[in-house]
Amino acid sequence: MDIPLSLTEWVLATLVILGGSLIQGAIGFGVALVGAPLLYLIQPALIPGPMLLAGMCLPMMILLRDWRAVHFPDAGWAVVGQVPGALAGIAVLAVIAQDLLGLVFGALVLLGVALSAVGRIGRPRQHHVFMASGLAGLMATTTSIGGPPLALAFQHYHGARLRGTLSAVFVPGGVIIIGTLAAFGRFGVPELLMGLSLLPGVAVGFWLSGRLAAWLDRDWLRPALLGVSAVAAVAAMVTALID
Repeated sequence: MDIPLSLTEWVLATLVILGGSLIQGAIGFGVALVGAPLLYLIQPALIPGPMLLAGMCLPMMILLRDWRAVHFPDAGWAVVGQVPGALAGIAVLAVIAQDLLGLVFGALVLLGVALSAVGRIGRPRQHHVFMASGLAGLMATTTSIGGPPLALAFQHYHGARLRGTLSAVFVPGGVIIIGTLAAFGRFGVPELLMGLSLLPGVAVGFWLSGRLAAWLDRDWLRPALLGVSAVAAVAAMVTALID
């Protein structure tokens, strides 16, 4: 079985996932938005399936802790909305030439950065949640980054309600997207093994976040992370153009 991941790439990828999990556990986001573009530069095969699998573990742990705070009507609409988004993402992957995927990936990551930088909006209606989750499904299927549209839609929530509701979307949404990728031949045993190999980084990062949250939760960190994501996205686009 050919697994396109060397020992050096695995070490680098694990460190990226550890750092992203540490940041997300401390401030609420980071593992996909920061991790995905860096993982793509390390080994494109890590995106989207292995990153999605590894990234589902944090929402699972958060959901176990905060499930009582979940707003299930909004979460339900968001989960359903990811189905057409995932199918649209598969269509994008099917029609885009392999040498152009880096350009599409970089552009969608930049979209995620832009959505994460948007200021607060009013409470959305159910059809807004559905549309935001559709975009999230498309982005997650192609880049493994589906959080920004949903985080923007749920900005009227705070604390445990926000973490729990988003996690209640990310966990079943991740299953839907990975299942869709598998049904169309985009997720198999190699992707499963690569995703599982990243779980130690998730566990260590989450454990560290409980001890470093106060130190990490600073005003400068969010724009710094968005900047790193944007630079990595541009690097992926430049790499695609050069290749």
